[in-house]
Amino acid sequence: MGKSKVVITGAPGTGKTSIVNGLESKGFHCFHEIIRDMTFKARMEEGDKEHISNPLVFVDDAMQFNKDLLHGRAQHHRQSKDIDAPLCFFDRGVPDVLAYMDFFDQTYGKEFVEACENHRYDAVFIVPPWKEIYVSDNERLETFNEAEKIHDALMNTYTQFGYNPIIVPKDVVPERVAFILETLNQV
Repeated sequence: MGKSKVVITGAPGTGKTSIVNGLESKGFHCFHEIIRDMTFKARMEEGDKEHISNPLVFVDDAMQFNKDLLHGRAQHHRQSKDIDAPLCFFDRGVPDVLAYMDFFDQTYGKEFVEACENHRYDAVFIVPPWKEIYVSDNERLETFNEAEKIHDALMNTYTQFGYNPIIVPKDVVPERVAFILETLNQV
């Protein structure tokens, strides 16, 4: 199969990070989500006073925040080439940046589209919104309804870039991990 790059994505509160942690605990190399740290840092700098779903509200330059996010995810993609493993998992991929920008009705230029075209993945798994497990926290700012809309934006963006996203069934984490590995023939 060669070295494969696999994205695990989904709206906030879907269990995505638990799946990535489950894959990592099985010995797979995983690149972790970078936006939580970026959002937390921005909120601390701005002195958050209320629950707002758009992390871009907390930053002085929303476009620069998105560019930093885009470059961080592209850097993970490049770093994966140096990992001595046949398979690398990514907690979100480069196209996630565009999906969120679409969700928040932000415009983006050629740089963003080219980043998606130049940083390709071998498979994309999308974890669907699941109301029973959804919990918001200090870095997860979206409501469940917003999470459903973000899911749609992710599906649309990945499809537009030629991917065929695979929906991860709603189940306990070990079964979700098993589904992904079985789908990838990595059991």
